[in-house]
Amino acid sequence: MGALHPAFDWYEVARLVLTSRYVDELEEQELVPQGYINYQFSARGHELGQVLLSQLMTRPFDAASAYYRSRPFVFGSGLTIEEALASDMARAGGFNDGRDIGVVFNLPRRERATILPMAADVGAQFTPAVGWAQAIRYRVEQLGEAQLADSIAVVFSGDGAVASNGFWSALTIATTLELPVLFVVEDNGYAISVQTPTQTPGADIAANLGSFRNLAIWDGSGTNPSETADLVVQAVDHVRAGKGAALLRLTVPRLSGHSSVDNQAYKSAETVAAEWERDPIPALRRYLVPALMSEDEWAGMQGDIKTEVLAARDAALAHPFAESTTVTKRVFANKSEPQLVGGMLPEGVELPNGIATPNPPDPRRLNMLEAIRRTLDVELGVNPRCVVFGEDVGMKGGVHAATLGLQAAHGEQRVFDTSLSEEGIIGRAVGMAYAGLMPVPEIQYRKYADPATEHINNCGTIRWRTNNRFAAPMVVRMAGGYRRIGDPWHSVTSEATYVHQPGWMVAVPSNAEDAVGLLRAALRGNNPVIFLEHRAMLDASWARRAYPGDDYIVPFGKAQIVQEGSDLTVVTWGGMVERCEQAATDVEGSIELIDLRTLSPWDKDCVLESVKKTGKCLIVHEEILVSGFGAEIAATIAKEAFVYLDAPIDRLGAPSVPVPFSTVLMEGVIPQMADIRERMCELLKF
Repeated sequence: MGALHPAFDWYEVARLVLTSRYVDELEEQELVPQGYINYQFSARGHELGQVLLSQLMTRPFDAASAYYRSRPFVFGSGLTIEEALASDMARAGGFNDGRDIGVVFNLPRRERATILPMAADVGAQFTPAVGWAQAIRYRVEQLGEAQLADSIAVVFSGDGAVASNGFWSALTIATTLELPVLFVVEDNGYAISVQTPTQTPGADIAANLGSFRNLAIWDGSGTNPSETADLVVQAVDHVRAGKGAALLRLTVPRLSGHSSVDNQAYKSAETVAAEWERDPIPALRRYLVPALMSEDEWAGMQGDIKTEVLAARDAALAHPFAESTTVTKRVFANKSEPQLVGGMLPEGVELPNGIATPNPPDPRRLNMLEAIRRTLDVELGVNPRCVVFGEDVGMKGGVHAATLGLQAAHGEQRVFDTSLSEEGIIGRAVGMAYAGLMPVPEIQYRKYADPATEHINNCGTIRWRTNNRFAAPMVVRMAGGYRRIGDPWHSVTSEATYVHQPGWMVAVPSNAEDAVGLLRAALRGNNPVIFLEHRAMLDASWARRAYPGDDYIVPFGKAQIVQEGSDLTVVTWGGMVERCEQAATDVEGSIELIDLRTLSPWDKDCVLESVKKTGKCLIVHEEILVSGFGAEIAATIAKEAFVYLDAPIDRLGAPSVPVPFSTVLMEGVIPQMADIRERMCELLKF
């Protein structure tokens, strides 16, 4: 058979392959039937290529984006058997303390690659990997970290995931930018029960991508030790040498069902037998015996590993479950307990705290657009890890001109255009945040964020799901709301969507001064933030304010009392603040107007104190009334200030229809000043 490939420690390869196999068998045959594990995914048949790749991930900034069948690779990256079993049994002391499925991996760097936090969504692993790869280049070229120059990102998937949006988005990013990323497709022929020809024309993604520019391709067996070793070395060496992206397709058998609840009844007995003929472990034994060890040594290794796995099982069973009282912790950042990976704090980078008092350098009033642009300009200067990107944000300066001139001032690597893929924009930002940058992705309009919903939802939960091991602080800027005219595509607000997603802070400034303070607070913070820029306010005369200075910060969760009053509390935010203020001028009564400024968190204390003083409350927002954020405010008032109320809590919002294009129709959707004034008068008379 020839000499063993010299790039690998074959003793460790054998030990880890057998460890992974015995752990899978223990779970499938004992721990799942006994009820200790509710949901199990086996890597049987996939072990060899993963373990070989793990040994090559030795550079200081190597990272891997895994999927649910990647445990052999994670074992090779330093995961212990006890941690693996405790995680699958949802016990404390695993890699997430029972907060996520046991094969949804994350692992700060130990011996080899950092394992980026998984999401269980198929295809969600791809774009964070290319974000990490782009961050490698950024840190080398912009931050001068030459020691990271040959670090790479690896992303694993099965053959089914190559049909996902995430795969194609990541492939586009990686090849257009020629990034150091290796796509590893473990092709076992099945996506649960759907066979590869239904997923991929010709059932061979490597052949189909043969003409894809800037993509080197390797294709072969993932079960033949000699061939697999050659393939993984060649692919990794190519990427590590700075030659751009590569794809490695390894054909492997899936020797278990998709998961523990899949009995593979859709496979014939002949198919199953043929798969077992391709089991990599007998092939590995033939490769190593007698070239490296004797039959007795192989058998002794098997026995030792079985003993070790059983001991780890007993140790994992002794782990307690995490206390239910801890489940609400670690949703947002805690200054006394920073995450281990992600954002700037783990690397000791701290930005100035800023001041909460405006200090205008001149009296000239800026519109909100200028205020946002100036703040981004200042923060790009303050923080060399800050990057601004999105569709058209470069030379054009964004479709709203919020980034006009920033690329010329700060360079194309710091302010850059992206491909037309919101999935790619947000997923890439997650990977950049893991890698220690502060990404500021722009989504042109709130409605356009829908293709990125998966990554937005997952990003907010990273800190919680990993039990504070990882976090992905970023600021996602997006415009929305009516502007002169409306339509169902550019005028959506639906801010409650993001308030409902755990882990996101949400800012909705109504004027230029607040936009500066909130944006700076977000950019210097340690949480992911949705920053909503209302289209009607971007150039509105009412929203213009003097620039409050380069150090001005508005704390999240601190409302602004726009005007004080004693007869009625009006709570609003964003584009409705101006309308409520103008409506109040023609009302006989003392109106207290509160601009919440942020919805997550929101200033409950300010609202309750005001309602206790006035005894009446009107909540106004342009979002659809049903399940809008006003309902949360009303419920809170009803519970915590009910005895102070002199009238029913009233809400004014949009009917359950999209924003129409016709300005006449739009008057029937967006709350008008006359509507607001009428509601104020009704409450005052109550």
